[in-house]
Amino acid sequence: MEKIISDNASRRDGDGFLSAALQRFARICVMIVERIMPDPFVIAILLTVLTCVLAYFLAPHASVPQVLTSWVDGVFKIASFAFLVALTLVTGHALSTSKPVASLLKTIAQIPTTKQGAMTLTFLVSMTAGLLNWAVGLVVSALFAREIAKRMRVDFAWLVAAAYAGWSFYVCGISSSIALVSASKGSPLNVIEKITGNVLPMKEFLFSPLNYIPLIILAIVLPLVFRAMMPSDAETIAADPVRLKAEDAVIPEESASHTIAGMLDHAWILNLALVGLGLAYIGLKISEGAFAMDLNMLVLIFLLLGLLMHWTPKAYVRAINNAARVTGPILLQFPIYGGIMGIMSATGLADVIAQWFISFSTTQTLPFWSFVSSVIISMFIPSAGGHWVVQAPFVVAAAEHLHVAQGAVAIAVALGESAADMIQPMWVIPLLAIAGVGMGRVMGYTVVAFFIMCAVMGGTLLFFPN
Repeated sequence: MEKIISDNASRRDGDGFLSAALQRFARICVMIVERIMPDPFVIAILLTVLTCVLAYFLAPHASVPQVLTSWVDGVFKIASFAFLVALTLVTGHALSTSKPVASLLKTIAQIPTTKQGAMTLTFLVSMTAGLLNWAVGLVVSALFAREIAKRMRVDFAWLVAAAYAGWSFYVCGISSSIALVSASKGSPLNVIEKITGNVLPMKEFLFSPLNYIPLIILAIVLPLVFRAMMPSDAETIAADPVRLKAEDAVIPEESASHTIAGMLDHAWILNLALVGLGLAYIGLKISEGAFAMDLNMLVLIFLLLGLLMHWTPKAYVRAINNAARVTGPILLQFPIYGGIMGIMSATGLADVIAQWFISFSTTQTLPFWSFVSSVIISMFIPSAGGHWVVQAPFVVAAAEHLHVAQGAVAIAVALGESAADMIQPMWVIPLLAIAGVGMGRVMGYTVVAFFIMCAVMGGTLLFFPN
């Protein structure tokens, strides 16, 4: 009996030591990030300057005119894509704030009774929503964290960081842009088909052990790590529940006036007419065998569901106006990163980075080094689709040469994107705008998650047969 008590005490001491160590490390990360990390727009500018310098000195096709031209071309080439991403966020936000979805989130948020349980549930809800769709997941992550913060006193930055970490696994789900374009026959972004003549079926991506093993491990490990990092009561900076409730209060819809304009603004039949047109188009594409879940189709589906759930044109316009506030950083920063992507592509800088890692890769290590190079390139190009276009020609060609499964390198690039999101602030900005919390403290915690994710993802890719 004494031995059992002693063993249990030792185990508790070991757990306490680990928790204390993680708390200290998280505290240091939060302090450093809060002090040195500028606004994300400033980071985008600094990365642009760094890219220009690296391209000029390292890229094979770099010259001052080439760098300048490729930068401006990239800024404007990505403009339409940036607008499409903004539309995805806006329509996804409007859908997520509809009464049915908001009521579901409120009901689920009533389940946890402890801070640790609330954080774990927030992480899992965010992960599930992200695996289903990245845009909905990003919005749901923030809204669910707000619902939790209304019900209990919890460090809001810590909670939002857990939500963001859970969302980052969207790259493993059905809306992964790398998986979607690789499975789309004839897509201009399907680099695998262009090089090998074959498409990569979604099931070979989604159900590959390289995809689901790190997902399962991190779904268990990361909540435990966040539990260990939970700030003490003295360190807790909670959100003001009164403010959150006031901001989220549903404004009663105005009654339709007896004017023609008022009746039209509240005419639900108009919403149904638009929904009918959209459904007819989707039915046509399905009947032709041409249905593809790309961003265009995603925006259309979000639009139709939002129109149905808000029911009247007036209510939906109000939801869209409320959602538009999260798109500012995307519309501002996406063109800057488009310019970076233009420089890296046109000058061959991305080639240099990718080929340097590939040069010492073997059949066994290619997925791992593809992951490492993906993390680095994601810092400059945080859009998974654009990132894939830049990196894929080299990792796909290397996989073909070394007889490595194409799914392995595609997953490796996607996982690198996921890990890099923990230290690249591009995608956390919309979430922070919805949640209403500062970036410094949130990313202090996600830096810790970055190291954990790199260890698990990199280890899986390195040691698990591809």
